[in-house]
Amino acid sequence: MSMINKEVSDFEVQAYQNNDFKTVTKADILGKWSIFFFYPADFTFVCPTELEDLANKYEEFKKINCEIYSVSCDSHFVHKAWHDASKTIKKINYPMLADPTGTLARDFDVMIESDGMAERGSFIVNPEGKIVAYEVIAGNVGRNADELFRRVQASQFVAEHGDQVCPAKWQPGADTLKPSLDLVGLI
Repeated sequence: MSMINKEVSDFEVQAYQNNDFKTVTKADILGKWSIFFFYPADFTFVCPTELEDLANKYEEFKKINCEIYSVSCDSHFVHKAWHDASKTIKKINYPMLADPTGTLARDFDVMIESDGMAERGSFIVNPEGKIVAYEVIAGNVGRNADELFRRVQASQFVAEHGDQVCPAKWQPGADTLKPSLDLVGLI
């Protein structure tokens, strides 16, 4: 079943960010764009490469009013320990959400019940708290922050310009399409 337009359920989780623990709730995601970036586990191999890629692009995401939330089924204490132990993870300034009960992973339908871990899933959530784009891929393949950033920009564009759509590889400033009978069969 598609997750498009699914509203994120109410939640309250602990997070590690900027050498501190904090609580993050659904209310925190409303009014801005969000990325929920699920990954299997801390202290692993592909995950830190992805989280570093996002960390390197974090300021750009913030400039377009988009918060990044990395999420694993580890506790906030494990996030802190990983942050303290890894040069790569030390670069992270976005909230690292703790989901030890798998509540978020189940709500986003990425929980691997037999392993107690989340699939590698990326979700773009609009300011109303609804999923507008997502991908879930095999645990052995890393994701690309540049493409995720482009998808957020395209999602923001079509949310603002409802009569236009973004073609493949669209970048801000590039031509869009205005669906109409005149375009049928001409593209």
